[in-house]
Amino acid sequence: MIFRFESPWFLGLLLLVPLLAAWPVLARKWSRPAGLRYAHVKLAAESSRTWRITMRPLLTLLRVLAVALIIVAIARPQTGQARDIVRGEGVEIALALDISGSMASLDFEPANRLQAAKAVISDFVQKRPYDQIGLVVFASNAFSQSPPTTDHQVLLRLLDRIELSTDLGIDDGTAIGMGLANAGNMLRNSDAESKVVILLTDGVNNAGEIDPLTAAEAAEALGIKVYTIGMGRPGQVPVPSIDLFGRETVVYQESTLDEDALQEIADVTGGLYFRAEDTAGLKEMYDEIDSLEKSQVEVERYTRYRELAAWLLIPALGLVVGEKSLRKTYFRTLP
Repeated sequence: MIFRFESPWFLGLLLLVPLLAAWPVLARKWSRPAGLRYAHVKLAAESSRTWRITMRPLLTLLRVLAVALIIVAIARPQTGQARDIVRGEGVEIALALDISGSMASLDFEPANRLQAAKAVISDFVQKRPYDQIGLVVFASNAFSQSPPTTDHQVLLRLLDRIELSTDLGIDDGTAIGMGLANAGNMLRNSDAESKVVILLTDGVNNAGEIDPLTAAEAAEALGIKVYTIGMGRPGQVPVPSIDLFGRETVVYQESTLDEDALQEIADVTGGLYFRAEDTAGLKEMYDEIDSLEKSQVEVERYTRYRELAAWLLIPALGLVVGEKSLRKTYFRTLP
C-alpha cells in the first residue's frame, strides 16, 4: 500500500489556518468597541453569561476545520497498489547444503559453519527475487526441504529451521553424491533456460549410494550447471564436544575436504569450484555466483492510485453547512 499527495505544495496553506482561527480575537482587539450610555451599569455587570455566548467560539472552530479539510483535499491525497509485471525468464536454482556433524566446527563467525552458511545463503536468496529456488540438505542421506519456488519468505523460514544432523538425531555422514543427485532431480523437469545447483560441503563423500562423479554426469546430461563450494580452514579446527562427565567442551580435529572431487564435479557440468575459509570469503563466493548467473528479466512497475479527496470534502461541506445554520439560528446576532 502506497500513500502520497499528488500536489503536496498546497499543504503549505495550512500555515494560514492558525491565523484564521485567531482572526475573530484580533479583529475585536483592533476595532473600536461600541459605546453605550446607561445610567446604572451594575445591572449589566451582574447579568449572567448565557450558553450561546459560551459556545459561540464553536462557530470559528467549525469554520477552521472546514478550511483545513478543504486544503488537504486540494493537495489530493491518494492511496495506490503497486504491481510488478515481470517479462523474461529467471534462473532456476537448487541449493544443496551439508548438515553433517562437522558443520558444527567453530572456525566461522558468528557461531559455526552451518550458521554462517545459512546467513550467507539467506542473503543470496533475497538478492534474486524472480528466480525459482529450491533447497536440499544432506548428511548420510539427502532430503528435499523445499521445491523450487518464488515464495522466498517460505524458503527462508525453512532455511532458518535447518539444524545439524547430530541435533536432528539422524545418522551422521557426508553423502555428496546423494545431495547432488537430489538437487539435480529437483530441476530435471524445469523449462528454464538456465538451471544451476550450488552445492556446499565441508567434507569428503563417505555415505550414500550414489558416487559424486556419477551424479555430476547425470546433472550434465540434464543441462544443469553445478557450482561447488568447499567450506573450512585447512588443519586443526575447533569443534564442540561433550566430555565423559557430560560437560560441553571444545576439541581440535583435522579439517578434511575433498577438493579434487568438488573441482571435478564443477568441471564436468561447466561450473566452478570455490574454497571458502571464513564467512567473508563464503559471502564473496555466493556474490560471484550471483554475478555469473544473471536473470534475464525485465520488471515494469505499475501503480493504480485512488483519490481520497472526497472523504475530506464531504465532511468539510457538512461543517460549512452546520456553521452557517448555527450562525443563522441559535447563534444569530441582532443588528
